[in-house]
Amino acid sequence: MNWWGKLVGGAFGFMLGGPLGALLGVAIGSSFDKGLRGAMEGPSPDFGPGEQERVQTAFFTATFSVMGYLAKVDGRVSEDEIRLAREVMAQMSLSSDLKQTAMRLFTEGKQPGFPLDGVIDQFRRECHRRTNLMQMFIEIQLHVAYADGVMHDKERRVLLGICERLGFTPSQFQQLEAMVQAARHFSSGGYQAQASPASLLKDAYDVLGVQASSSDDEIKKAYRRLTNQHHPDKLVAKGLPEEMIKLATEKTQEIRKAYEIIRDERRKNK
Repeated sequence: MNWWGKLVGGAFGFMLGGPLGALLGVAIGSSFDKGLRGAMEGPSPDFGPGEQERVQTAFFTATFSVMGYLAKVDGRVSEDEIRLAREVMAQMSLSSDLKQTAMRLFTEGKQPGFPLDGVIDQFRRECHRRTNLMQMFIEIQLHVAYADGVMHDKERRVLLGICERLGFTPSQFQQLEAMVQAARHFSSGGYQAQASPASLLKDAYDVLGVQASSSDDEIKKAYRRLTNQHHPDKLVAKGLPEEMIKLATEKTQEIRKAYEIIRDERRKNK
């Protein structure tokens, strides 16, 4: 049984206290209040019984609530941002109950007084310094910020603040942003048919976070590192909800596509 099945089955041993627990309690309903209030708040250093489900619960709760906060931070929630939130849910093939919970979390994130700093600080603790998991969270939020095609100044400030609290530097944020922008081009319908070979190649380098001047060995190392970071099974083992495995799979496909474009171009020029 996955984390959600255990949650609705009343297995509160892995449940969360703190801001994340409060948000989830509102999203799920008052029938879960007792279990939430009695939940432990301190993370253990390793996965014990129920600990993986605890991290998965934290990731799911933080992802959709912060998604709502980020969508509202520039003053209004655009149709593109709502559409992206629904697309993420569709990609995850959520059950009707999970989809309703995700939308309620999204709505909670839009409310005045949303405890962003507390949510991010608790999320980091729950992740137990699992950088790959936190990076996946940032990439999802970057996709939200670019849902309407442009990242606004307020969205950028929020994301930089999130990255700082999660232990990512501004330069790491810039690299992730470039990767997400390029990946959005890859996943846009009809992009490859319209783009020039030079534009496509530039995006491929950005997806891998390398330069055109990088050596073949450097590019191969970047490809292997990113593939390892986004490997679906490894991310689930670290605490990514099973429902999000399709997002991780699509990311690895984008990385492989970018590598193949660069590799083929270099072979032609040898």
